[in-house]
Amino acid sequence: MTLALVLSEWGNFLLRWTHVIAGIAWIGSSFYFVHLDLSLRKHDGLAQGVGGEAWQVHGGGFYNMVKYVVAPPHLPKELTWFKWEAYATWLSGFALFISLYYTNAELYLIDRTVLDISSSTAIAISLGGMVAGWVIYDLMCKSRLGHNDLLLGIVGFVLLVAASYGYTKVFSGRGAYVQIGAIIGTIMVASVAMTIIPNQRKIVVDLLAGRTPDPALGAAGKQRSVHNNYLTLPVVFLMISNHYPLAFASRWNWVIIGLVVVIGVTVRHFYNSRHAHQPTPWWTWAVAAAAFIAIVILSSPGAFMSKSAGVAPARQVAFTEVQDIVMSRCSMCHAAEPVWDGIGVPPKGVMLETPAQIRQHASAIYLQAAMTHAMPPGGNLTEISDEDRAALAAWYEAGAKAQ
Repeated sequence: MTLALVLSEWGNFLLRWTHVIAGIAWIGSSFYFVHLDLSLRKHDGLAQGVGGEAWQVHGGGFYNMVKYVVAPPHLPKELTWFKWEAYATWLSGFALFISLYYTNAELYLIDRTVLDISSSTAIAISLGGMVAGWVIYDLMCKSRLGHNDLLLGIVGFVLLVAASYGYTKVFSGRGAYVQIGAIIGTIMVASVAMTIIPNQRKIVVDLLAGRTPDPALGAAGKQRSVHNNYLTLPVVFLMISNHYPLAFASRWNWVIIGLVVVIGVTVRHFYNSRHAHQPTPWWTWAVAAAAFIAIVILSSPGAFMSKSAGVAPARQVAFTEVQDIVMSRCSMCHAAEPVWDGIGVPPKGVMLETPAQIRQHASAIYLQAAMTHAMPPGGNLTEISDEDRAALAAWYEAGAKAQ
């Protein structure tokens, strides 16, 4: 293993770690402040301009939280800005996107059986989608549609599902899922950078100049913040979706994205309603459960791209045949020293070079290569046949025996 490979692997690890840490910080602050905003209560005796108050206890201490409707009459000397969590999350995530999906577009982003395009074209389509997603969302929020949150949410959901369908016709299922996650993530962080923080800065400038800030600035920032809160759970799933071929490899993968959004939004609505002391919307759990059941059905064996999924040959498949298939179609990457360009270490540490290793990972082989088309990546780069997939399926379903 060369020094360059070691540095590359640890650099990738550092990016992932940074992304997770920044994401936790951003999601935590987002959830907390939406919860705080919904928990505020207005009563007699509050200072002028205060819209509500909440008392909280944490870590052995009591906190008295107040919120001004527009801004306090005087700006305090110290003011904490919540922005770097969002910026660090997007920057580290985009760096990972480049490292994994742009650098290895042939493997992870492109599927030749879906659309035969070059790496540069795929990257251009990906970047264009992120920019277009933000522009369309921003224009909708600033239009008359933005005055009706329910209608705005419905239109946004329809456009998101349409984009999901479109990207599954351009990229691999894995690539389409991460791309939609990147679009949503870009919308979320752009809202912070282009609306929430600039509006807060305008309010500060007005205060310093002795002017009364425009209430619309705070209202616009709050709207975007609430949208981010509802989008958080779906985007987290999309960003880890490469671990779930049952979702991205299904022919209904674009519908599953829509159902994941429904689950995330309804779960957040339940907790947001509870925090606001509104009537508890227990129906949200029924909707989330129904959506999850639908996902399970849409990821059943018959829902995958592979023509051989769930179809086993009538004959008994010997382990030697399975070993030949795995060694010729999988082991160039899943080896102690991969021979495929761009792969420095076996993906997920899975090695398939010996009979013991093949039997150890029998369920993963079945899920990734027999039941779905998730592997080999890049639209079947190693050209495994439907007959081979069926043989792997028959071997596993017969007990994955070693003879």
